[in-house]
Amino acid sequence: MRLASANWTSFVACGVLAGAATLCLAQAPYPQGQYPPQQRPNQTGQYPPQQQYPNQSQYPPQQYPNGQYPQQQYPPQQGQYPAGQYPPPQQYPAYGQAQPPMLAPQQLDQLVSRIALYPDGLLAQVLTASTYWDQIPDAATWAMQHQYLHGDQLAAAINADRLPFDESVIALLPFPSVLDQMARDQGWTQQLGAAVLAQRGDVMDAVQRMRQQAYDYGYLRSNQNDQVIYHGPGSIEIVPVSPGYYRVPIYDPGVVFVRPRPGFYAGTAIRFGPAITIGAAFAPWGWGGVGFGWRDHNILVDRRPWVRTWANRPVVVHPYGAGQRPHYETHQFERRDGHDRGDHDRGRDRR
Repeated sequence: MRLASANWTSFVACGVLAGAATLCLAQAPYPQGQYPPQQRPNQTGQYPPQQQYPNQSQYPPQQYPNGQYPQQQYPPQQGQYPAGQYPPPQQYPAYGQAQPPMLAPQQLDQLVSRIALYPDGLLAQVLTASTYWDQIPDAATWAMQHQYLHGDQLAAAINADRLPFDESVIALLPFPSVLDQMARDQGWTQQLGAAVLAQRGDVMDAVQRMRQQAYDYGYLRSNQNDQVIYHGPGSIEIVPVSPGYYRVPIYDPGVVFVRPRPGFYAGTAIRFGPAITIGAAFAPWGWGGVGFGWRDHNILVDRRPWVRTWANRPVVVHPYGAGQRPHYETHQFERRDGHDRGDHDRGRDRR
């Protein structure tokens, strides 16, 4: 009997000690930093997979043809300047009366790479507007301030404000993202505009070379937004599937002009911005018939060749609107009509 009582007393004492030890452990803090933080599920309710990076040796480094692509990615990083605030044009060296140095084909390829896959109509407006590079920052500011307006309402606001810009610059006001890119990188815009004035044919050839590369590598194909019309080397057209409905393509020149690695799906390399409607209300700014005569190196605005060059830029302005005839004026700019051309290449405008 005494032995049983002693055993029972020992059992109870052990239980008390065990319980106290458990309580102490429960109250003690967990060690910090010994365990990785627990992953939280994302909005779909699934935990993100552990990141696994392939060995560098698995993929060969991307080879850029002839070294023509720099490390910089286009479009340039946004956020350098607040929306609607751009560096003043005078911080870039201004071109004087002397014609700027001629650019080599590889330099032109790099220059046009960020816009070469734009639809023909939009590309033509960008090229001509770039020759008025000093107007781009103010135009971009106006476009950002009125980006809530679209279609006929935007056209009415443009008319009401009697904007002092050239028609080619006004033509880009429905595309605030395009003007924003041009205003943020005014050095590029000025160099592009000078090349268009001095080397228009070479600039157009560069566009075609870049389109040919993107086409050969499988990136440039017809899609739900744009139709790619291949007439042969040197004549690749890009037109909207629905006339008057534009979506600005978004792509990385360091990808779409480089041969894809095996297994890479080229169809994901080009994305598109929101739809922008260009209706009859925008015809006064060249949208009635805009495109290219690729074989003849003509930029077409209102279905007429745009004839402004570096030499005649102080006195020549393209005539916008039907029925205008050439005339000469004594002030800075004058309006002069290019000759109507009837060949089938320049009559292909689809807008």
